[in-house]
Amino acid sequence: MNNNTMQNIFKNFQVNIFPISLIFILALARLIPHPPNFTPVIAVAIMSSFFFKNIYLSILVLLFSMLLGDIFLGFYNNMIFVYTSLIFIVLTFFQVSKKINFKNLFIFGFVGSFIFYLFSNLGVWMLGNLYSKDLKGLVECYVLAIPFFNNTFFSTLVFSYSTYLVHNFYKKA
Repeated sequence: MNNNTMQNIFKNFQVNIFPISLIFILALARLIPHPPNFTPVIAVAIMSSFFFKNIYLSILVLLFSMLLGDIFLGFYNNMIFVYTSLIFIVLTFFQVSKKINFKNLFIFGFVGSFIFYLFSNLGVWMLGNLYSKDLKGLVECYVLAIPFFNNTFFSTLVFSYSTYLVHNFYKKA
């Protein structure tokens, strides 16, 4: 195959098949047994603007995959906080998508995970009954969520670097 044919195949995959595949992969990743908060969702929120170069497609793929997973897992009180955090992550990293590289992914992974941690646990505190509705309860909620943050951050790094390397491999092919 010549180089032009390969580029057309890659472009077709990127435009048509990749977003649909990503939706199903993300939904499936949430459905299979895994450690708490160890999914590729935040990594995709960070990397989606790098992949698609279209903020609307990035948000649509992410939200549709979350909704598809939640149909099977069940809906929950703080969904709005989780979904809002993911949109905020996409919006944040869309602004710096040209700066996404192997070296920056560690920092971007931390920032994306931290945004998710702040939003989602604010929702747990505000809408749940586990913590008192004062500053002490909010601090307790965030402190007790630290182990979940560790899984979130580690999975974000694993999946961000994996997708970055695979993307660059196919881009060069």
